[in-house]
Amino acid sequence: MNAQADPAGESSSGDFVQSLARGLAVIRAFDAEHPELSLSEVSRRAGIPAAAARRFLRTLDTLGYVRSDARAFALTPRVLELGFSYLSALSLPETMQPHLERLSRETGESVSAAVLSGDEIVYVARVPTRRIMTVGITIGTRFPAYATSMGRVLLAALPEAQRDEALARAPMEPLTERTTTDAGRLRAELQRVREQGWAIVDGELEPGLRSAAAPVRRRDGSVAAAVNVSTSASRDTLAHLRDAHLPRLLETAAAITEDLRHV
Repeated sequence: MNAQADPAGESSSGDFVQSLARGLAVIRAFDAEHPELSLSEVSRRAGIPAAAARRFLRTLDTLGYVRSDARAFALTPRVLELGFSYLSALSLPETMQPHLERLSRETGESVSAAVLSGDEIVYVARVPTRRIMTVGITIGTRFPAYATSMGRVLLAALPEAQRDEALARAPMEPLTERTTTDAGRLRAELQRVREQGWAIVDGELEPGLRSAAAPVRRRDGSVAAAVNVSTSASRDTLAHLRDAHLPRLLETAAAITEDLRHV
């Protein structure tokens, strides 16, 4: 999934630093499915000219964030420093991990947690049991919020104006034949999620992928993150996800919320 935006068209503000935006676009060009890229591939995925991509890659190489050989470039573990301060301040992954591990043992399914970043979700914790998607999921993986259970929980928690802004930015592409792309239907679904306190998505992100999600709240009641249980349509029914896994998920979200009151 290539979610790069045009760094040159992000903002007309005089405070906008285009070179920084382009450098970040170069870093974001790499992902789990594209761990190594040629110069031309970085240029294409980042949406910048090859000459500029070369300069940014050489700078990142000098700083230790990128390594290179004669044919390709790849990120180094040092890029983790860029997100470590955020995750440490968040206190969420460490607090949630034992709860997620227990939920995964109880359900026998993969369990994850994510936060909202613009119109996407970003995975911050995960306990995988088996691979159920064609795309590998790791910490930092991003997906469109509108097509995921965790994304809908997080979008539903936003004030209406912010929710509308996030939906306006989203590409609303039909990722599968089940994906909800109509803005009116999606707004109605988000209102339902907000009222009931959980979301279930069936095959909208990837065919056969089913998931349920619930919010985790801060001390002030605002939503800090979402947690989910994911399963496969070939192995589990929608009714079992709702009747068996969802109650355990809600208990887990409540337990994490209670822990966050003391963090």
